[in-house]
Amino acid sequence: MEKHFDVAIIGGGVSGNALFWTLSEYAKIGSIAIVEKCGRLAQVSSNVKANSQTIHDGSIETNYTAEKAKKVRLSAKKVETYALKHNLQNKIIFQMQKMAIGVGDRECEFMRKRHSEFLEVFPDMEWFEKDKIKELEPHIILGQDGRSDRPENIVGSGYKQAWCGMNFELLSEDFAARALENNPKNEVLLNFWVKEIRAKDEGYYLISRGGDAISAKFVLVNAGSYSLILAQSMGYGMNLGCLPMAGSFYFAPTLLKGKVYMVQNPKLPFAALHGDPDINANGRTRIGPTAIAMPKLERKKHWYNGISLSELRQVDFHREVFGVLFDLIMDSEIRAYAIRNMIFEFPYFGKRLFLKDARKLIPSLKLEDIQYADGYGEVRPQVIDRTAKKLELGEKKIITNKGITFNMTPSPGATSCLQNALVDAQEITAYLGVSFDKERFLADLSPEELKS
Repeated sequence: MEKHFDVAIIGGGVSGNALFWTLSEYAKIGSIAIVEKCGRLAQVSSNVKANSQTIHDGSIETNYTAEKAKKVRLSAKKVETYALKHNLQNKIIFQMQKMAIGVGDRECEFMRKRHSEFLEVFPDMEWFEKDKIKELEPHIILGQDGRSDRPENIVGSGYKQAWCGMNFELLSEDFAARALENNPKNEVLLNFWVKEIRAKDEGYYLISRGGDAISAKFVLVNAGSYSLILAQSMGYGMNLGCLPMAGSFYFAPTLLKGKVYMVQNPKLPFAALHGDPDINANGRTRIGPTAIAMPKLERKKHWYNGISLSELRQVDFHREVFGVLFDLIMDSEIRAYAIRNMIFEFPYFGKRLFLKDARKLIPSLKLEDIQYADGYGEVRPQVIDRTAKKLELGEKKIITNKGITFNMTPSPGATSCLQNALVDAQEITAYLGVSFDKERFLADLSPEELKS
């Protein structure tokens, strides 16, 4: 017998499960299903090995403007508040210091101006001169010889203690467990890889690759790189394309006490190299990410180890996607960055080249200190506007107003999971004609928004 739900959420990562919990907690909805292609929740982008395990609030991410940081901070605060409210300290959320550093006179001047500007958004953010950084993160200041201080001028901006580390895989499971507890009619359907979404009189059929089917009045697609494929299979988002960007990491010994980010090249739409104590690997320092365009939607193995025909069929090969990629690599800085990142993936040569970049962060690193973090990193969908022939940075949403919406959430999608859930929950409940208690949601997770 076919199962029917009021709402079906495709994608069992942190974004899908945040919506699962939000609807079950604050809306009057009869039944909700999470539909996940894997045998467990949060095994792709939300997996603990697939991301930087960071709550990105904009304070140390140097590619954020102050205006963007205002919005992201509110999103990040919701996730932090949820975790602390449910006593998930040192299980799912972790406290450590965090800072962004500038290396050399030019970057130091940039950081001084940025810190002054960002104090409006983060009034409690601290300024660190070189001596203070040496006290907080000595391996950043220790020179390549391992004895004396490095010669460059270095400054930093950040926090000595902050709830900024997050295991988004376990957070996903926590959201799901509470959603199931709230309503026994809710379900998590694993190993259900959606092959087709077919419209019916009221709502949609979801048909799996194995031939199973369920139906729902409203479908929300939170399937990462697969969201656009599902949208275009139904004729939506045909003006968009997807450039899959894969990231990798390297491991180093426990050299950093907290998260250390560096100044990002404004030409590059990818995160600058940073170091994080890995919360899943006995505290080892994880350094990265690298970034490489890849004809795959999931990062299961090295790109040079081969790509299956089924994977290639899923990749967007519209000429506009190649045009955007070509325009990017015509810039000499971006081209050099792309070539270096390709080499980072190769055995022997990659490790040696990566060491040169990593030494800007930790000068005393030696070749034997670092190793490729095999199995870490994942693909993020960079959406392309094929009409404008340009990258659409940030989150992208396709709203059909027909009971189905498609979300594509690159970084910081995990940080924004509850904010996105709030937006989606309001759309879904309005469409279904049921109530949503936004005031209680904000009172629980973001009281300052109620006051504004």
